[in-house]
Amino acid sequence: MKTYDPSGRSADIDLETVLQRTRSWLEGAVIGLNLCPFAKAVHRKGQIRTVVTYAQDADALMEVLSTELKLLQSSDLRVLDTTLLVHPNVLADFFNYIAFLPKTDRLLNKLDLTGVIQIASFHPDYAFADCATDAIQNYTNRSPYPMLHLLREESIEKAVDAFSEADQIYERNIATLQNLGQSGWEALAKPWSD
Repeated sequence: MKTYDPSGRSADIDLETVLQRTRSWLEGAVIGLNLCPFAKAVHRKGQIRTVVTYAQDADALMEVLSTELKLLQSSDLRVLDTTLLVHPNVLADFFNYIAFLPKTDRLLNKLDLTGVIQIASFHPDYAFADCATDAIQNYTNRSPYPMLHLLREESIEKAVDAFSEADQIYERNIATLQNLGQSGWEALAKPWSD
């Protein structure tokens, strides 16, 4: 099947490749660099659900997102804490992806999940509005494929309460990436970008 390849080429890759690259990114960057200090515990406990959809358009992705939001909300927190919804075939263009995000907020509102679940954004070409495209801090939100991270507000609140320096995570992540540098990032990213 045709999917989005993070190098910018279209390539034939299978579900296992998408899952393996996503897992490598999660373990190597998110957990390995401690970009999210809350991820390690839920990963170790097996409470992260990774869903790959081969939706071909934004409407189909919204249907999958709706299903996953309802599933997360109705699941036992001890079993399922968070979901990574990976969508390699839709919203590969970063500007289309960013334009899509307000629709996810409207869906949360429609499902009465505002304040219950939040959606974090990750993309291979992620760029913060106040940063140059090639700025190293963009890599805090760069993933092998476009994805939406569904998080329970309750879990975020507990994690923030347990982590006294939660308000400094963003600054610490920037420092981590600046110390790593572009060449360090490229070496780290080989398992999920080759």
